[in-house]
Amino acid sequence: MNQIWRTNGCCGKPKTHDVAAKWHGSAVALLVLLVLLAHGSSYADAQQPTPPPFPAIEPVSFPDAGLPEHTIPTQNLLQVIRDGGPLMLPIGICSFILMVFVFERSISLRRGRVIPRPFVKRFLQQIRDGELDRETALELCERNRSPISEIFAAAVRKWGRPSVEVEQAIIDAGERVTNNLRRYLRVLNGVSTISPLLGMLGTVLGMIRAFNAIATADAMGNPEMLAGGISQALITTAAGLSVAIPALIAYLYFSGRVDQLIMTLDELGQRLVVSVAGDIPGGRAEGERTAGKPDRRRPAA
Repeated sequence: MNQIWRTNGCCGKPKTHDVAAKWHGSAVALLVLLVLLAHGSSYADAQQPTPPPFPAIEPVSFPDAGLPEHTIPTQNLLQVIRDGGPLMLPIGICSFILMVFVFERSISLRRGRVIPRPFVKRFLQQIRDGELDRETALELCERNRSPISEIFAAAVRKWGRPSVEVEQAIIDAGERVTNNLRRYLRVLNGVSTISPLLGMLGTVLGMIRAFNAIATADAMGNPEMLAGGISQALITTAAGLSVAIPALIAYLYFSGRVDQLIMTLDELGQRLVVSVAGDIPGGRAEGERTAGKPDRRRPAA
């Protein structure tokens, strides 16, 4: 037993010592390797040259001399009209008609021309005060020659008649005056309707032209051949809308102006009925009619 213990103790002691020595050697070798790696990286960094600093960037100024004023190519109005195709001609005619009739209606529908305030105020006041008779009032109306004077003349011609006849005469004259006031408004409405249709027709023709270029000349790889048809389509559409929108605005504006004038004419005509009708109590015509009749009452006894 002692022999075995000595053998084991003798043999185990050297084995433990060898294992410790082996681990100690490995640790030293690993430490040396790490030191060499660190030293090599620091040496490589030291040998790498330092990059020079970036130079300061200074703003570059280009000289203005020699450059054209307009670097973007532009087209004049005549070239745009030519590119729009043949339908630009009727659209241009619609634009000219629009300008002419807008100018004409602006002058004809002035309130001072349709209803001159000094004439209306003086005429109604003189009729109310009994300063005018039938012939004189009719002469003043024919001399003035305004739309309101035509209505007043129609009422004066029925001087002393029942109020129904006087009102009917005013209504008939008012219809004639209304037709004259609404004259040429249909032209503005027509321009606002036709112009966008012409633009749409130009759009269709331009697209047909573009598709024909694709079909006949293989223009898919040549955009210049497609640009002509597409440009025509867009130009005619823009031109048609540019004429139609102002025409519609002018039509709505002048229609509202005419409606306001008609209401004022009707009001002034009704004020004249009270003065010239023969069956309205307190009216001047009724007083003249009764004054001209002899008094048939028996004298008091």
